[in-house]
Amino acid sequence: MTDTEDTPPTPPTALTALTALTVAEARAQFAPRVAYLNTATYGLPPRAAHEAVLAAERDRAAGLMSTADAEAAVPVARASFARLCGAAVERVAVGPQASYFAGVVAASLPRGARVLVAEGDFASLLFPFAARADLVVRQAPPARLVEAVGDGADLVAVSVVQSRDGRIAPLAELRAAADAQGARVLLDATQAVGWLPFDAALGDFVVCGGYKWLMGPRGTCFFTGSADALAGLGPIAAGWFAAQDPRSSMYGLPMRLAADARRLDLSPAWQAWVGQVPALRLLERVGVAAVHAHDVGLANRFRAGLGLPPGDAAIVSLRVREGTAARLAGRGVVAAERAGLLRCSFHLSTGEDDVDRAVEELSGSLA
Repeated sequence: MTDTEDTPPTPPTALTALTALTVAEARAQFAPRVAYLNTATYGLPPRAAHEAVLAAERDRAAGLMSTADAEAAVPVARASFARLCGAAVERVAVGPQASYFAGVVAASLPRGARVLVAEGDFASLLFPFAARADLVVRQAPPARLVEAVGDGADLVAVSVVQSRDGRIAPLAELRAAADAQGARVLLDATQAVGWLPFDAALGDFVVCGGYKWLMGPRGTCFFTGSADALAGLGPIAAGWFAAQDPRSSMYGLPMRLAADARRLDLSPAWQAWVGQVPALRLLERVGVAAVHAHDVGLANRFRAGLGLPPGDAAIVSLRVREGTAARLAGRGVVAAERAGLLRCSFHLSTGEDDVDRAVEELSGSLA
């Protein structure tokens, strides 16, 4: 690699002097062999992230991997995520997946608590609450979620951006409705952070998987919230990495957990976090505002090419003829089928030529 800024840093302060990067320069960091319209399933890694994971695996195979060095990537990633969504770094916990943190919130609720969710939301957000038979879980259509809060709720759990169709939740209105009811709000920002400007203060709790729009390997997830809301959560899966000083807390009692959100941490998958850092660095160098303009611009170019009105999301879902996704894949255009729809999602690894190619292949396929 010739760009030394893309090599994985070890000190947390390494992110403070990043140079800006244009969208065009960022796109040069990706090497897809297809027109990739599927970030909502998994994000493609920029070159530095890909190489960092491969290097860690080569070191592991050779018996040379330093687990301490790999774990040093975690605070770097934690701080980067905090900056991306305006959270306090001491209120950011890390783990492997969103359902774990949704489960932590679910476990904190008293018997009989009323949980309001969006109908058809992603299962990993819903199942931890449904798994508790002593909770009252109520569904409302996404378009009526704000109105439904007024019918009573102790917690509202909803995705910032719906996975299946890209619908963006009306967060300010939802926050106001929840405050009027004295309800807390859990936001799943997995399909949002990385392309959509987002303020973590809109949720009492925010969870975000790192392997989609944050372009990390699968196995990274972030969780944050207000100080008051976090204080009510129990460390239900506490392990050595949740300690104030993990390296000196591997054996024996008493339990000595971190005083901040790190008490909710789970032990990191080493290679995943090593790969997450360069991906977050790239996003920070480009800036979320520029990424948002690029991603939504591509989505609207796609929509216009198919004769559809413009939208506000980086995800476009279409009703198409059966077998369209498979046909597209055979022609080098990768999208996903979700809930009977063809879901196309646009991020830094996608360009206008990819969009035009997809439009050409889709002509005549709309249902």
